[in-house]
Amino acid sequence: MDMRQKNVRQAGAPAPKQITAAVIGNALEWYDFVVYGFFASVLAQAFFPSRDDTASLLLALATFGAGFCTRPLGALFFGFYADRKGRKAALQLVMFAMTAAVAVIALTPTYAKIGVSAPLLIVAGRLLQGFATGGEYSSSTCFLIEMAPRGRRGFYGSLQVFGQALSILLATLAGIIVTSVFSVDAVNEWAWRLPFFAGLLIGPVGLYVRRQLDETPAFKATARACGAREAFVDLIRRRGERLLVCFVATIGTTISFYVILVYMPTYAKTEMGLTLEQSFLAQAPALLLLMALTPLMGVFSDVVGRRPLLLASNGLLLLCAYPLYVWLQAERSVLALALAQIAFCVMMSGICGAFSTALAEQFPTHMRSAGLAIPYNLAVMIFGGFAPFIVAWLIGFFDTPVAPAFYLIFGAGAGLLGVAGLHERHRESDLE
Repeated sequence: MDMRQKNVRQAGAPAPKQITAAVIGNALEWYDFVVYGFFASVLAQAFFPSRDDTASLLLALATFGAGFCTRPLGALFFGFYADRKGRKAALQLVMFAMTAAVAVIALTPTYAKIGVSAPLLIVAGRLLQGFATGGEYSSSTCFLIEMAPRGRRGFYGSLQVFGQALSILLATLAGIIVTSVFSVDAVNEWAWRLPFFAGLLIGPVGLYVRRQLDETPAFKATARACGAREAFVDLIRRRGERLLVCFVATIGTTISFYVILVYMPTYAKTEMGLTLEQSFLAQAPALLLLMALTPLMGVFSDVVGRRPLLLASNGLLLLCAYPLYVWLQAERSVLALALAQIAFCVMMSGICGAFSTALAEQFPTHMRSAGLAIPYNLAVMIFGGFAPFIVAWLIGFFDTPVAPAFYLIFGAGAGLLGVAGLHERHRESDLE
């Protein structure tokens, strides 16, 4: 590391408003993406009508997954864009693209009004959402850990997932308000649009917030690659093994995130007989706990390391997933769902607290955003985006409502394998 970069890295902690702006912008970005998953069962009837309710739900969930097909493209574009133009520039462009995508979904008429054009527009909106989200995770993670003072990268990196949890909480609160204020018929006919309109209205807020960010000192001090093509070849040649390890490590994280946090309201309605309002209410305390524990786990990872915490958390999830789903089906109550979600979120907090920083530490500054974005978004596309669809299919194939546990067990096993291959760098005061 040259003296200029070292001096920049030794600068004091960033202003709190910089970190707050990054986290808030991240939360607003993910809110727009997650809210579709929460209202999948309602959107199924509005845009994918069928005589078979299961077929309608599968089509809606497949469209949710379709949004992930463009995430690797977004990862390539925004990853190299952030490594060449800066973290701030990428974060602003991502927010603009997401706002446009939400406008498409919020304003599209139903199938009953415009026929097959309706689902086609919804798919287009989801594809644009996926493209934008492909750049969000890596750009915001790089910004946070590059702003971190020495010895606090774990804490700062955990704030990325804190922002995601905050977005799910906001989406959950939107679901609670809509389903408690309006009748079931009103929600199915038009009130489901209100959370999307809220996301559309807060888009300009996110753009304003991200304009207030400063560029990270680490990025300013690092020489840029000549071009995206050269940077891609260099990334594959020099860090190909790291890309593979990060891909496998992401499998467990993305499966647990989308099965436990995004699909659970739909699962509670279709497999437990609860209403959407009840499922949202049951999930809210667990999300609050996850938000509280994740930064603490980030601090803990700065002390004990990323890998021990990730191994322990994935191991607990591997052992506890099946018993928790069996118990859920035995109880089938709001209280049981709330307690199960709390247990899941305690286990997930260890993953959320250390994961983002652990992956970002595998790459030097000049290729960090692309190196983080590509394996992460590929794994999310394959194993996370279609997780709701896969889980719904598993339930039908095995004819058992505990089938989500099978997918969680597979994910936790893959997560253990990937985490074991990560380089432990929490004691290094400076990154490349």
